[in-house]
Amino acid sequence: MGSSLGHYCGVFGVYAPNQPVAHLSYLGLFALQHRGQESAGIAVSDGATITVVKDMGLVTQVFDERNLASLHGHIAIGHNRYSTTGSSSWMNAQPVYRSVGEAGFALGHNGNLTNTAELAAELGMLPGLEPQHESVDSTTDSALVAELVARAWPEERSDGKELELALEQVLPKLKGGFSFVLMDDSHLIGARDPHGFWPLVLGRLDGGGWVFASESAALDLVGAHYVRDVQPGEMVVIDATGVRREVRWAEPSPRLCLFEFVYFSRPDTRLYGHTVHTARQRMGEALARQAPVDADMVVPVPESGIPAAQGFARASGIPYGDGLVKNRYVGRTFIQPSQTIRQLGIRLKLNPLREIVGGKRLVVVDDSIVRGNTQRAIVRMLREAGASEVHVRISSPPVKWPCFYGIDFATRAELIANGLTVEEICTSIGADSLGYVSLEGLISSTGVATDRLCRACFDGVYPIDLPAPEFLGKHLLEGIESRVTDSPARSAEPAPRDADGLPTQQAGAGATDALNRP
Repeated sequence: MGSSLGHYCGVFGVYAPNQPVAHLSYLGLFALQHRGQESAGIAVSDGATITVVKDMGLVTQVFDERNLASLHGHIAIGHNRYSTTGSSSWMNAQPVYRSVGEAGFALGHNGNLTNTAELAAELGMLPGLEPQHESVDSTTDSALVAELVARAWPEERSDGKELELALEQVLPKLKGGFSFVLMDDSHLIGARDPHGFWPLVLGRLDGGGWVFASESAALDLVGAHYVRDVQPGEMVVIDATGVRREVRWAEPSPRLCLFEFVYFSRPDTRLYGHTVHTARQRMGEALARQAPVDADMVVPVPESGIPAAQGFARASGIPYGDGLVKNRYVGRTFIQPSQTIRQLGIRLKLNPLREIVGGKRLVVVDDSIVRGNTQRAIVRMLREAGASEVHVRISSPPVKWPCFYGIDFATRAELIANGLTVEEICTSIGADSLGYVSLEGLISSTGVATDRLCRACFDGVYPIDLPAPEFLGKHLLEGIESRVTDSPARSAEPAPRDADGLPTQQAGAGATDALNRP
């Protein structure tokens, strides 16, 4: 279930004269809702004015037919947000809009910068510094990028090419993971970081027009045909003539996030030319070979565990069965900002089928264990429903390292696999046995070469060098980050223990000092 994971965002952009671009954006964001559920927004240009509508909540809560019908134009960008930089608040909802003289532009951002502090200091956006621009009204790295673009805006008109010229100046300054969609009155632009941590695809509408989207599945929903991926280190410019410029602004070194295959992307999305659903089934097959178990039924944790469970059942010969029912009207547990809500959300989301699981030895297949809360609750529920044995199998390796490029793992201290062995984790979640697929087995299942994937959360190898811990963190621009201290007393504190006497993980101040912790 990808429990306790926080992801970044979903972005969408469309250039389509004589088509309802706001409605198309709504559909695209609906297809990308799984990538962010805190806020949603759409910006539309009619060639003279850019109008932005955004609010907290799901796409269906923010937009209805009335406000969509009021958004007229031929260009639009949309954004679903999960907060990885800056708090969950209206002012941090996207798209971000900036006016520059008589012009203006809007921006949607998927990912995280790693040199935020350096750039923010340059712009006067760090806490305690006097802002140098009245439009700096957000505490996200996305607003920082928008401000950089505004500062780089050419002073003289350049045939309407000001936005792309400014981006050519700004993009090389950025470090970290980012996929952007941007628009002004007459252009739609998509851009990716040189490593391509997060996907961004280009599609063509049947009725004429072009689309950018975080996932290929969003193209399907709006009736667009996949053309190609926006390449790492590339900027693609679309105007009335079609795709006018394809700019390679940095040397590509592809490192697509491996968790896109494990959990984040929809099963019907294609990554590197491979269908995510097929890759997840192969993960389950590899898991069955590497962590076999004698059981009566393979039970998936819906929805993300289903393909891997199908693969596990096929490879093991153990019958597949639906032992857990999902409440489809409850969002992903990791999306909820509060730990209390996360824990309640697990009970709200799933309920066992007693007549199916009663008296059986179960293999429960899930995609990942992060904090362990979800799996602990599931094991307890299945035992209460009468299961005689509960064996947990995970279709990804143990998550031991935080992500600084766009996934909110919270703290390294909260990653259960960081301090416990597999056997101790098994005891902690109350399972009869626990098995993970190997990193090699996972990568092989994707069909992608190892050196084209970012595996940092599994192996601690970060493709981009990270700044000092005090210059990292979700709330860096808000002045509420707990700074790193060299307190001997803190490091000497004994680890807390659970009812079984095993060490447990406790929440810390954020991922800022993760690399300095044992």
